[in-house]
Amino acid sequence: MVSGSLGNVSPSEHFALSFWFAITRAGFRKRLLTATPNPSTGFSFLVRNLSGQEDRFRSAFEILEKAIADHAFPASSLAVTFRGELVAHKAFGRFTYDASSPEVTTATLFDLASLTKVVATTAMAMILYERGLLDLEAPVTAIVPEFAGDDDRRREITLRMLLAHSSGLPAYEKLFLRAKSREDLRQAAFTTRVTAGPGARAEYSDIGFIVLGVALERLADEALDAFCQREVFGPLGMTQTTFNPAATLKNSIPSTADDHTFRQRIIQGEVQDENASVLGGVAGHAGLFSNAEDLAIFSHGMLNGGYPILRAETVKLFSRRETAPAGTSRALGWDTPSAPSQSGKYFSSRSFGHLGYTGTSLWIDPDRQVSVTLLTNRTWPDCQNQAIQQVRPAFHDAVMEALRARGETPIAVPSA
Repeated sequence: MVSGSLGNVSPSEHFALSFWFAITRAGFRKRLLTATPNPSTGFSFLVRNLSGQEDRFRSAFEILEKAIADHAFPASSLAVTFRGELVAHKAFGRFTYDASSPEVTTATLFDLASLTKVVATTAMAMILYERGLLDLEAPVTAIVPEFAGDDDRRREITLRMLLAHSSGLPAYEKLFLRAKSREDLRQAAFTTRVTAGPGARAEYSDIGFIVLGVALERLADEALDAFCQREVFGPLGMTQTTFNPAATLKNSIPSTADDHTFRQRIIQGEVQDENASVLGGVAGHAGLFSNAEDLAIFSHGMLNGGYPILRAETVKLFSRRETAPAGTSRALGWDTPSAPSQSGKYFSSRSFGHLGYTGTSLWIDPDRQVSVTLLTNRTWPDCQNQAIQQVRPAFHDAVMEALRARGETPIAVPSA
C-alpha cells in the first residue's frame, strides 16, 4: 500500500481522476488511480481590505522603520492576512543603505532563500503525496540510488526524514567550493557524510533539501521549477513568483550581498545562496523569488484548506509537528513555534511557518486565520548582521496585538 493514495473518489466530489506512477518503499513503480483538486471549485480569493492599516498596524510599522534606521536591513516588505482578507501590505526602505538606491515598493521581489523549502519544495511534496507518487516512508535510495554510498545508515533514511530534518545529514556544507557544475554539486550532496543516526535527532539541513529536491524531480519526472509553476504558482495566481528572475527584472530586486569571496560581484536578481547558484538557481533548499502579496496569496490558500492545489487533510498532515525525534519543532517541511520563537509569543501551537537566510519569514496560524509575511535583505552587504532575530518576533507580536486591540481575534496573553 503506497502512503498518499486517495483511494476511491468520485469525480462529483470536485476531483479529476488520473493515472500516475509511484515509487513504493520497496523501490517498484506502481500505477495508481488518484485524484487532483479541481482549481475551479472550493476556492475563495483573497480580498484586499487595507483601509485603516496605517493606524491599526502603526506599532508594527514603526518597528520596521526603526530596524531600517538601525541598519538591521535596508529593505523590507510585509503582508498580513486575516480571515480571508489582506489587511496590511506595506513596503519600507531602499534596496541598499545608499540614499540614491531605489525605494522598495509593495511589488518588489525578494530572494526568499529557505522559504523556497516550503513555498516550492514542500508544496510539491504535498501534491505528489496526494497523487500517490510519494510514500513518506520510502527510502531515499529507492529514488536516488547515488545516495547509498558505503554507510549502511544511508539506506534507512526516508523521504519523511528529509522533510522533517531528521535524516542525520549536516546542516550545511560549502559544496560550491569543490563543485563547479550542477551535476558535481548534486553528487557532492549525495555523498555528504551522515553525522547522526537516521531519526536520532533533528538538525535543520540544507543538504537534505537539496537531495529531496532531486528525489521529487525524479518522482514527478519534471524539474522543480516547471512543476511548481504549473501546479502551485499558476493555479494560485502567484504571478510574481519565480526561480531565476528574468534579466530585465534584475535592477528591480534588492541586492543581497557584495560577494568578494566566491562570485566576485554584487548579488542582485540572482540567488544569494552559493550552493543554489552552482545548481543553476533552481534547488530544493533555495532559489525562489517572490513578493509579499504573492506569499499572502499562498498563505491564504493554506488557510483555506489548501485549495485549489491541495486537500485540507494533506495540509494538516504536513504542518503538524512530528512526534520524533524527541524535542523537535519540525513538521514535514514546515517549522512550528518553539520557545522562544521567531514567530513571537502569540501564534497558536497549530501554527506553521519558516524562515529564510536573507531575512525572510512566513508564519501561518490556522486557529486564528492569520498569516504574516516579512521580507527583507538583511544579508546586505556581508551576511554578518543578525539583528533580524530581535526584529522578527517583535514585529509579529505587534501585528497580533494590533488585531487583538481591535477585538478581531482572540489571542491568549502569554505566560510570564
